[in-house]
Amino acid sequence: MLSIVIPSKDEEQRLPRTIEQIQAYLDARHADYELILVDDGSADGTRKIMEAAAERNPKVRVEALPVNRGKGRALATGVEVARGDPILLTDADLSTPIEELEKLQAALDRGAGIAIASRALRESRVEVSQPVYRVAMGKAFNLLVQAVLLPGIWDTQCGFKLFRADVAHRVFAGLVTDGFGYDPEVLYRARKQGVKIAEVPVVWRNSAPTTVSPIRSSVDMFKHVFRIRFMK
Repeated sequence: MLSIVIPSKDEEQRLPRTIEQIQAYLDARHADYELILVDDGSADGTRKIMEAAAERNPKVRVEALPVNRGKGRALATGVEVARGDPILLTDADLSTPIEELEKLQAALDRGAGIAIASRALRESRVEVSQPVYRVAMGKAFNLLVQAVLLPGIWDTQCGFKLFRADVAHRVFAGLVTDGFGYDPEVLYRARKQGVKIAEVPVVWRNSAPTTVSPIRSSVDMFKHVFRIRFMK
């Protein structure tokens, strides 16, 4: 069974279409799956949308954090209760189309413990790009991550990642980083454990609304990189 975990904070506009697309794709393939929707303390109608989806489809499960904790904590909550293998993590905006799952699964079939979607590889196809300032921020952050934590990985921040279940449960247990900087921590933990990480070129389309604050989030993520490097 495949587990899909989607963290959401105030996603009442984008989440319904994402749920519909994932269900249609998997149902057409007669896949055995569970869809775990994690509400990260939303203040809008996100929780109602999740509960309505669960009422319509027994394969949908809802988890909720009482207050906003951050994307990393929401994902850790979803991974903890996931019963399937493998476990797919994807953003509520589905910037990486669900059809790209096949490419990541192929990487796991070839022996990887984690397959991560990448926008940075030559074979990737970015159909709708981020604003220039966010592209520049991402490149700067990636250079830091490569220098300090994960040499050879060109895009840690794309939100579409497939984990072998045993790896996901290990690396998310004891997660320190609650927010957007969770990706380098999880991948760094995995690499230290000898897990093979495959970076996979995908189709990617930017979705304009974002909760990432350019300055505050960047400062926090830079601090997290150095904290991760020196944690035991």
